[in-house]
Amino acid sequence: MASNADFVQYITDQCGGAGEIVAKKMFGDYGIYCNGKIFGLICDDRLYVKPTEEGRTLLKSIDLQPPYDGAKDYFYIADVDDRDYLSAIVRATCLALPEPKAKKKK
Repeated sequence: MASNADFVQYITDQCGGAGEIVAKKMFGDYGIYCNGKIFGLICDDRLYVKPTEEGRTLLKSIDLQPPYDGAKDYFYIADVDDRDYLSAIVRATCLALPEPKAKKKK
């Protein structure tokens, strides 16, 4: 089941306190980026954030799940209605993630 565009927009808005948030469609679901760095996935109207120690320290509860069959575990974020909480998790996660690799010119 693909994610609803309204839910994707809601998550994008909720994470906005962390920086420039963009969701990109990928295989029927979405990758979600902050300032150009992918930090999570939106699959089946659920938010998953890449696991980092920095993000873990801010979670109210830790729920590791794969966002789709065959995927590595991500933090499943059930509480998407608290904008400040979500933005803090995204900020901490992105600081811990490596910078994206530069794209090669064609």
